[in-house]
Amino acid sequence: MSSSGSSYGDIHRYEPARESTAAAIAIVLLTVIEVLFVFLFVYGLMSGWGTTEVGNMFLGAVLGTIFIDLAFVLALYRKEFLPDVMIVKKRRRKWEDLYLTEDDAEGNQLGGDAWETVKRAIYPYYKRW
Repeated sequence: MSSSGSSYGDIHRYEPARESTAAAIAIVLLTVIEVLFVFLFVYGLMSGWGTTEVGNMFLGAVLGTIFIDLAFVLALYRKEFLPDVMIVKKRRRKWEDLYLTEDDAEGNQLGGDAWETVKRAIYPYYKRW
């Protein structure tokens, strides 16, 4: 899976999206159903359906249906309209994130150049030239 020429951040695999017409029609229909359920939920809230026990459960079921419908819309969109991209990532050691050399990984002795200490205190990611 990993190739010897890959470096951090290289795109390892890129497959364009399928962009099927059936998925687009399904997303449009699910979005229309989503809008209808949202309208029903808001109408139920404005009409006071939540004050009765059955109405409260009904509004809860409508709200659950709204989120399930939204999940289907997002899943279809991800599957059919977003490209499949694999990016090479390498696990880095903590001291590499601070642009330190391997010799500096254990730290430096106390004291040293005062001006370098001030620069590191102001900007911790400062690179030494």
